[in-house]
Amino acid sequence: MTESVWDYPRPPRLEPNTRRIEVIHHGVTIAATSGGWRVLETSHPPVFYIPIADVRRDLLKPSQRSSFCEFKGAASYWNLHLPDGTVVPDVGWFYPDPTDAFAEIKDAVAFYASRIDTATVDGEVVTPQAGRFYGGWITAEIVGPFKS
Repeated sequence: MTESVWDYPRPPRLEPNTRRIEVIHHGVTIAATSGGWRVLETSHPPVFYIPIADVRRDLLKPSQRSSFCEFKGAASYWNLHLPDGTVVPDVGWFYPDPTDAFAEIKDAVAFYASRIDTATVDGEVVTPQAGRFYGGWITAEIVGPFKS
């Protein structure tokens, strides 16, 4: 089954995720869950939000970066700090005080697949959405063209 990003809604839709999500960098599992959510928005690959309880919070430090989404609210960012000294700036983002429509993703983390070694959905390695701002994850069933 395929999903065209042009069939996704605007404003975006939040839906529960039950597929296994993993985020790995330099051999360290940063996050792993079979829960969380995905956000679907016209022209964008899905963005997966991982509950903070399923994220190695000890490896994250606040970033100075912020952004604003008209649908979700103000976002804050995390820098990844690995035990080997590797630092990945702005590896992911979260909404500390999301709008009512996205209250479920409060503090859940979305990671940029382009800034880590491996992101998977049910074992499939994802392709990052092009560009430096958007953080969609492309899997085999997701078809575009994609906004970048």
